[in-house]
Amino acid sequence: MELPRHWRLQNQRYGLVGEVCDQCGVKLFPPRDVCPSCAEPAHEQYTFSGRGQVYSHSTVYSAPAGYEEYAPYTVALVKLDEGPMLTAQLTDLGDQEPEIGMPVEMVTRRLRAEGEQGMIVYGYKFRPVMSQGS
Repeated sequence: MELPRHWRLQNQRYGLVGEVCDQCGVKLFPPRDVCPSCAEPAHEQYTFSGRGQVYSHSTVYSAPAGYEEYAPYTVALVKLDEGPMLTAQLTDLGDQEPEIGMPVEMVTRRLRAEGEQGMIVYGYKFRPVMSQGS
């Protein structure tokens, strides 16, 4: 990934920042120029709570280039509490099996290293919600 793109996507990757539609109030992630619900402009930034639940999940055994060292790993379709769905890797599962409906929270983790200098790229992943007593 080129450095300018990395900086441009920083809010999305580290803060789960999307947008809210000025017209109908739908929350969007990732950000886009036009609301898919009402086709009006959506420019107001919105920071998501980072909490949601597993809507679906799968295990990746044959990983794409740059992610081979992490296979096998679990990816999930996460439905955020605010509405949008996104795809992300599940982490910190330990011996726990992922389940549909499992409450999860966003964490920032290393995704991969790129280029000759090995620039480390971080981004969001989701883990099971930690209990209050932990």
